[in-house]
Amino acid sequence: MYIREIELKDFRNYRELKVSFSRHVNIFLGNNAQGKTNLLEGIYLNAMARSFKTTRDREMIRFGEDFCKIRTVSVIDDEEQTTEIVITKDGKKAIRLDGMKVCRTSQLLDRMYIIIFSPEDLKIVKDEPEKRRKFIDRELCQIKPGYYSDLSNYKKVLRQRNTYLKETDIEPSVLDIWDFELAKYGSKVILKRKEFIDKINTISSRIHEGISGGKEKLELKYEPNIDFTGNTEKDYYDLLVSERNDDIRNRTTGRGPHKDDLKISGNGADLRKFGSQGQQRTAALSLKLSEIRLIEEETGEKPVLLLDDVLSELDNERQTYLINSLGENQMFITTADLSGKVARSLPEGKVFKISSGNVEIEI
Repeated sequence: MYIREIELKDFRNYRELKVSFSRHVNIFLGNNAQGKTNLLEGIYLNAMARSFKTTRDREMIRFGEDFCKIRTVSVIDDEEQTTEIVITKDGKKAIRLDGMKVCRTSQLLDRMYIIIFSPEDLKIVKDEPEKRRKFIDRELCQIKPGYYSDLSNYKKVLRQRNTYLKETDIEPSVLDIWDFELAKYGSKVILKRKEFIDKINTISSRIHEGISGGKEKLELKYEPNIDFTGNTEKDYYDLLVSERNDDIRNRTTGRGPHKDDLKISGNGADLRKFGSQGQQRTAALSLKLSEIRLIEEETGEKPVLLLDDVLSELDNERQTYLINSLGENQMFITTADLSGKVARSLPEGKVFKISSGNVEIEI
C-alpha cells in the first residue's frame, strides 16, 4: 500500500501541482510557511475525507477561488485506486473513488491506512483529555469503520440533546428520547474504546521498553466517564436519568464518552502530572508507534506515515529509534533542514524542495 501521486488545484497555497512519489521515503524540504504541511494535509484529506488542521473545509480553498480539488492515485493490493475530493466555498464536499461517487465517509476509511506524527502529538500526554480522545477516535475510525458511524451518531444526538436542554420548558418524556439514543450509541463507543486501549496498552508497553532501554514501564488505563458493568447501555441510560435534573440546571449533558480520558503512567506515576518533558515525549512516541503496530496486526497492512516537522522535536536517540522502526512503511517527512546522522540513515527515496507553493525534485 502506497501513494503514487497527488494532484492539487487551488488547494491552500498551491495553484496547480502534480507530483509523483517514491514508495519509500519522501522528504519535503523548505522553510516555514512554504507549503510543506499543506501537501501532507492534501494526502491525509484524500485518505480520511477530512483535514488534520481544520474542521472548516472551505479554509483549504486557495484565496479568491471558488473551489479546490485534490486527487491521489494509490496502489493497494497491486491495483491502482484514484480518489478525488472537490470542496466548494460554501463548504460542500464531493468525493469520488475510481470515478464513482462516495456517499458515506466510512467507504474510504478501510481502504487506505494513514498515520500522522506532528509536534502536537508529542503533547498527547500532558494536554487536556480532548487530545487523548482524538487520538483514540482517529485510530478507531480507521481500523473499525463501524466505530466512525457510532461516534458520528453519538455526537449528533449529543448536540440535539444539548440544544434541547437550553430551551425554557423541558419535558422529561421528550428528553427521554434523546437519552435512549445517547445510551445506545454511547455504549458502543465506550466498549470499542475499552477494547482498543486494552490492545494498545500491551503494544505500547513493549515499544516503550525498547525506547527507554528497559528503564521504564508504560501503562495505559481507560478512564470512562461512566461506571459500567454487564449492560453498558442500561448503565448509561440509568445514569442519564438519575442526573437529568443536573443536566437541566446546567443546560448541558454532563456524563458520557465525550468526557472520557486516558491515564498514561510510567513506572506507576501519572506522567501528565509527574513526568518530565522527556518522559512525556517518549510516552507519546510509544503511543504513536503502537498505532502502526496495531494497524498491521488488525489488517495485515503497513500504513502510510506523515511526519510533520516531528524530527526536530526529538533528540538524536529518539529520532534514530523512530526512523529504524518505520523503514518498511512509505513515509512523507517535512523538515527545514536535512543533515546529520538521521538523514543518512533514511531509506532510499526522493527529496522535494518546496518554496511558495512550488515543488522541485532535488534528489
